[in-house]
Amino acid sequence: MTTVTCDLSISVDGYSAGHNQTEERPFGEDGADGWGDRLHAWMFETPDENRVEVDRMAAARAFVMGRNMFGPVRGEWDREWNGWWGDDPPFHASVFVLTHYPRDPQPMDGGTTFHFVTDGIESALRQARFAAGDGDVSIQGGASTINQYLSAGLIDELRLHIVPLTLGAGTRLFDGVPPLDLEQVASRSATAVTHVTYRVLS
Repeated sequence: MTTVTCDLSISVDGYSAGHNQTEERPFGEDGADGWGDRLHAWMFETPDENRVEVDRMAAARAFVMGRNMFGPVRGEWDREWNGWWGDDPPFHASVFVLTHYPRDPQPMDGGTTFHFVTDGIESALRQARFAAGDGDVSIQGGASTINQYLSAGLIDELRLHIVPLTLGAGTRLFDGVPPLDLEQVASRSATAVTHVTYRVLS
C-alpha cells in the first residue's frame, strides 16, 4: 500500500523559507544571510553521515510539490522555467506541480517528468499515487504545500530535519494546520541536524 510521506528541513522555530522568493534568492529575502544554505547543508556537506535520510528521500516513486518549490515564476507560464535543478533533476520519477495555470508536461533527463496540476491537492495526490504504483509518494513542499496536505489529513509520515538555528520569520510548518496527533517512530542526531520521523495518527 502506498505511503504518503514528506521530508522538510526546518529551523528550530519551524521555518523552511523566507518571504519573497526570487530566482536570485531561492529561499527568500532572509536567505541573503546564508541560512537557506544552512538549512540544507546536511545533505551536501556531510552526505555520508546522513546517507540513510538522503537515500530515503529519493526512494519515493512519485512526488508532489508546490509551484513555489518548482521556481519563482508567477502567473502565466510566459517564460521557460524547468525547475531549480538543471537538465537532470534528482527525482527520476513523475513530479506533480501544483499551479493555477495550465502547462504541458515537461520531460527532463534522467526520467523526471514535471506534470502541472490545476485542480487541487487531492487531484495531484491521486495522479501521484497512480504514477507510483505500489511505491511511496513524497510531498516535497514547501511548507505551505505540506500544511495543506496535513490539514486535509493526507500525509501518513512526517520526516523533519531540524537544523540548530532560529529564523523568526518566513514560511512556517504547521501554520493554519489543525491540531495533530503524532507518534514519534524514529529520531537520530547528526553533526548539523536532528532527524525526527512522526507517524500522523489524525
